[in-house]
Amino acid sequence: MKKAPLQSFNFLFFALPLLLTGLFSACSTKTSDTPLLKTGTWRALLHTQGQQIPFLFEAVQQQDKTVLYLLNGAERILLDDVVQEQDSLKIRMHIFDAAIITAVRDGRMAGRFVKNDADAYYAIPFTAEHGQVNRFSENPAPASYDYKGTWEVMFTNREGKSTKAVGVFEQQDNQLTGTFMTQTGDYRYLAGEVSGDSLALSAFDGSHAYLFKATPTNAQTIQGEFYSGLTGYSTWTATRNEQASLANPDSLTYLKEGYETLSFTFPNLEGKQVSLSDPEFRNKVVVVQLLGSWCPNCMDETAYLAPFYKEHQAKGLEIIGLGFERSPEFDKAAARLQRMKDRYDITYDLLVAGTTEKGSAAAALPALNHVMSFPTTIIIGRDGKVRKIHTGFSGPGTGRYYEEWVAEFNKSISELLAEQE
Repeated sequence: MKKAPLQSFNFLFFALPLLLTGLFSACSTKTSDTPLLKTGTWRALLHTQGQQIPFLFEAVQQQDKTVLYLLNGAERILLDDVVQEQDSLKIRMHIFDAAIITAVRDGRMAGRFVKNDADAYYAIPFTAEHGQVNRFSENPAPASYDYKGTWEVMFTNREGKSTKAVGVFEQQDNQLTGTFMTQTGDYRYLAGEVSGDSLALSAFDGSHAYLFKATPTNAQTIQGEFYSGLTGYSTWTATRNEQASLANPDSLTYLKEGYETLSFTFPNLEGKQVSLSDPEFRNKVVVVQLLGSWCPNCMDETAYLAPFYKEHQAKGLEIIGLGFERSPEFDKAAARLQRMKDRYDITYDLLVAGTTEKGSAAAALPALNHVMSFPTTIIIGRDGKVRKIHTGFSGPGTGRYYEEWVAEFNKSISELLAEQE
């Protein structure tokens, strides 16, 4: 017998997860001996703004427990903190202060995705079904439009504010992957399909849920809609342009007139004050990374910098991560950064520098004209002078743009390490 669609679940089963937050806090920590999660691929939906944002995840048995991997194109994000209580699961979203809380029955899930660090109550209904491997259509119509290439894009939000972007897409028959790059970062790994002439792309990284739709207006232009999380919405238009580009990211943030160096002192995760002027940083090439545990582009940059530091520290490189977290409370901010530190095996200093409130990062580093993006990466020579400031980050989901950043970053660091004070 064909299974009933997820939407036909009775009210009791769908409403049950709304009670689970209290259940998890009230129950003992004892978990069931019978695992709820069937191994294999699951197709999940986030139900928001009248849309369904699809994503895939894979359940894998590792030793004595089941872990999950979020799947976005070529990306696999490990979720290894899964708590089972009775017929329910709480799945923590790796470094993010977020979770999926869901009931599980007969290879199906129904619950909600919650973000604990949002300004207001944030919950999106969530459903999933085991054994489905299609992100969008099970049988899409043959593709009749070719989206492959580079596009000059303009997003316009509900308030009429426009943001320039560059779209880069790869297409193989119905399969579509790619991303959008803006001046402050990229939308990471997007995956989806072309059905007929219609584009559909989505991603879920554990904190951010994206859905892009579009159709062509002619052979060279397309128009569509972009849904983000609980309330984010923009329209977008794009024109084919293989030369599409953004402003030079090394030119957007700079030192104010009269400054050549930086100066700061902030507590590390144990509360000890660390200063850029400390002896361990003298006559060293220092990379100052402005980051947050909530920031997906920071996640990508950190995944590169953590092993890079281990490889180059002995040559005279130091990295300092300045964390700007959602909570103004030191203990909470330090705990979020510690989770990031553990996840990426970061061996360089992470300092609690401020909050995400507008102007906080600029106030922490008054020598800068402004801070417009996380991450922002500052490179300092052995002489203590700032040599380069890079705004934003184009991660591995951008393909050749990421490879170009890697090549340029390695070149800059190698040249500075070769200098003598």
